[in-house]
Amino acid sequence: MDENIAIVVPCYNEETRLPKNDFIRFLNETSQCKIVFSDDGSRDNTLKVLEEIKETAPNRVYINCLKKNGGKAAAVRDGVLYCYNQNLDFEKIAFLDSDLATSLKECLKVSKRIKKNIVFSFGSRIQKIDNRIDRKLYRHIIGRGIATVISIILDMNVYDTQCGCKVFRRDLAQFIFKDSFISRWLFDVELFFRIKHHYKGKKMRKIAREIPLKAWIDKDESKVKFSYSIKLWYDLYKINKKYNAKTISNDKR
Repeated sequence: MDENIAIVVPCYNEETRLPKNDFIRFLNETSQCKIVFSDDGSRDNTLKVLEEIKETAPNRVYINCLKKNGGKAAAVRDGVLYCYNQNLDFEKIAFLDSDLATSLKECLKVSKRIKKNIVFSFGSRIQKIDNRIDRKLYRHIIGRGIATVISIILDMNVYDTQCGCKVFRRDLAQFIFKDSFISRWLFDVELFFRIKHHYKGKKMRKIAREIPLKAWIDKDESKVKFSYSIKLWYDLYKINKKYNAKTISNDKR
């Protein structure tokens, strides 16, 4: 089950939500995997919980602290850059939601799809007869509407850009996380655009894999406020304006 991978986990006020025992169990079952917690200016005792996890594997658990809350995009980006700045040893790098709606083991399964010619793999919440995707109905309905618009903007046949489990080859991540993101929460869409631009002339299906998850469990609390469901359309407009203004291949994905 082991992989030489660094998993970035963005955190914000996770004292009561972080599944500490799941992280500890995973660390005990692996020997190469590194976990990098990126604390996004938490105001509770999140740091104390992270330090307790670090005590179980001090050489494979790292804590990166942002001075102030900047949103998930900033926490993930800062955590990824931390891995390079600290010269951590890894071949692949991932980010994963701290509530483990996608499990750590599932993340490793997604990472195994990274091969010589596959530089990017990501989990997808596709409901099938043989998997378990527990998602609130209203979130699913809203999410599918947004996903359809995103697919059109990207000009790419992708089902789920927003699942919080994504894995990148080391050399790719260093490029696509170099610059700040427009949106605090829709940065995933920007990542797809950046990969598309970086590999212009190549079809995404030749360099990326969308992996249906075996299990994804919706958690009760969400850091995204309901009011953002209105603002996100403006974020999508800004993202579309910036990235589609660039000269890119019209190759249909």
